[in-house]
Amino acid sequence: MPYLVVYLAGLLFGLGIMISGMANPAKVINFFDVFGTWDPSLIFVMGGALLTTLLGYRVVLARERPWLGDRFHLPTSRVIDTRLVAGAAIFGVGWGIAGFCPGGALPALGSGRADVALFVAALAAGILTTRAVLEHRARQTTDKPTSPGAR
Repeated sequence: MPYLVVYLAGLLFGLGIMISGMANPAKVINFFDVFGTWDPSLIFVMGGALLTTLLGYRVVLARERPWLGDRFHLPTSRVIDTRLVAGAAIFGVGWGIAGFCPGGALPALGSGRADVALFVAALAAGILTTRAVLEHRARQTTDKPTSPGAR
């Protein structure tokens, strides 16, 4: 049952992305082209998403637990660090250059377009590379000797 709900939520999200036109990179790029062919429709899509999220979280988090889970899985850290800011900046630059964000690219995969497949492949490569680098760094910090002469 939980997988069916996840599937339906993803389907609803994907349909919303497709209907709103946000799977079209030209529409997104035109939003960022303020002095050219500016298209403000992305503001309305984001505004609708923000309003839905604000209301939805208030309703859902008023419950003791989720319908299909034992507890809510919410972020515990409120720290804004270099890693968070750098990731957000890279995401924004990539979105502005390609016209895709992951939320728009995944539903657009169904279009069969090569540029969408290339973007999703690059996205996956970036995720896997970042994960490998972070795991490598974590191993290095745990493998360091505790004293200068220890090995």
